[in-house]
Amino acid sequence: MAHPVLVRPPAAPTALVAALDQLDRSRDGLTVARAAATPAERYVAAHLAALRAAAAVLAVRGRPAGGRRGRTLNVWELLPRVAPELGEWASFFATSASRRAAVEAGRVDVVSARDADDLLRDAEAFALVVAEVLGVPRELR
Repeated sequence: MAHPVLVRPPAAPTALVAALDQLDRSRDGLTVARAAATPAERYVAAHLAALRAAAAVLAVRGRPAGGRRGRTLNVWELLPRVAPELGEWASFFATSASRRAAVEAGRVDVVSARDADDLLRDAEAFALVVAEVLGVPRELR
């Protein structure tokens, strides 16, 4: 089923500032992930960094028109509706969200060092893609 895509005029300066703030927070989260002492900490920090990068897109592109009433959509459900070009990324990170939740609930055994390293690399790549999609100049990425 195709989802409506919101077409908006250029983003307001406040939306751009919010997006840049979220990208900064994403970069900070990636730094935390790289320095994490355990795979579980690295996995959670990397996933949260990706979440912040996605929030940057939502800050600029807003919410889709004609959204469902009564059910709140999460970032990974909203992202492909406002940025279809990021749909595969949204699906990927939506899938990894349940593992992050398990780790946050104390199930550190659900994440290996390789899982954490892979997610960190993917979160780094996603943050760069988001910066490109938003037109952030290279020197600010």
